[in-house]
Amino acid sequence: MTQIAPFQIQFPREALDDLRDRLDRARWPSAIPDIGWTRGVPPDYLRHLVEYWRDEYDWSAWQARLNTFPQFTTEIDGQPIHFLHVRSPEPDAVPLIITHGWPGSVVEFLDVLGPLTDPRAHGGTAGDAFHVVAPSLPGFGFSTPVEEPGWGHRRIARAWAELMRRLGYRRYGAHGGDTGSIVSPELARVVPERVIGVHICGGLAYPTGEPEDFVGLSPAERQRIEAAGRLRWDGTGYADIQSTRPQTIGYGLHDSPVGQLAWIVEKFQAWTDPAQVLPEQAVDLDQLLTNVTLYWLTGTGASSAHLYYEVRNEAKVTVEPGDVPTGVAVFPTDPSIRHITERDHNVVYWSEFDRGGHFAAMEAPDLLVGDIRAFFRRVRPN
Repeated sequence: MTQIAPFQIQFPREALDDLRDRLDRARWPSAIPDIGWTRGVPPDYLRHLVEYWRDEYDWSAWQARLNTFPQFTTEIDGQPIHFLHVRSPEPDAVPLIITHGWPGSVVEFLDVLGPLTDPRAHGGTAGDAFHVVAPSLPGFGFSTPVEEPGWGHRRIARAWAELMRRLGYRRYGAHGGDTGSIVSPELARVVPERVIGVHICGGLAYPTGEPEDFVGLSPAERQRIEAAGRLRWDGTGYADIQSTRPQTIGYGLHDSPVGQLAWIVEKFQAWTDPAQVLPEQAVDLDQLLTNVTLYWLTGTGASSAHLYYEVRNEAKVTVEPGDVPTGVAVFPTDPSIRHITERDHNVVYWSEFDRGGHFAAMEAPDLLVGDIRAFFRRVRPN
């Protein structure tokens, strides 16, 4: 089936009433006082977020905002796929497929869709315009249900290639952060003749290489490596669980909105701009809660976690850099080192920022949009 159907987000009042009721009846565990974030989200902080979520946050306003963007669903390789498709008013706009990661969603992109598709209305020029396609990863948001295993990075990349074909785009760019920083380059390997360039950001993986690769690093590179080492030591428990027992953690995420909130907000505290202490100092709190609410209302805490299991169990293949040009934006939480990154990517553009973090589209949309524009100016067809 290749049909593409229009889609609008609409949840019944009963679902929102149930959420509020569950927040009211939350059971709170005891906690050791005065230990901050060292063992997870502090209970006093989480109580504050829950009260705000229950009493002040307005899902209906954010649902209406999401519905201002054209959305669609289709089925690819037996999997329902939801996506935003925002066409530019500029006739020569370049198609661009953008991919989120975990614990994100298409909600991440709300502040970049306008500047990317209509640059003249946002301080840019017509030559920087894109037609943007923003799919929800399988198992995330409205790209559900997932009814068979095997939806790892390569299969997602093949699905994205088919999606762009169905939309009539013969040549296009790709951007992604987190999972998208892996899927987007993979898309270029699947259909290199279609992808004009790949722009990535938001990597968290510790760089691997020989000992000599880590000699002579700049002070900034050394700091990024040290931060990545700390993350690898005490910040990857979530990945170990999701990559081995996603179904088990999924019961708690599916049944408790407080549990779902804590599971996500911890990553926004750990991965956002290190200069900011709390998540809401790095990102808009209501946008963060919109992301969490989407996970809750779609019941995708468990299905999104399965992506980690799929990736862990994917057959390992030798990765060749390929010829598709790649641009890399390095934000403060990203441990990327250029000469190591160049082993797997044809890097032709590299930028480093001292503001923002892992969720760049939410934290520093101005910097991200500017960098995407700058990279694609180099590779746009004449």
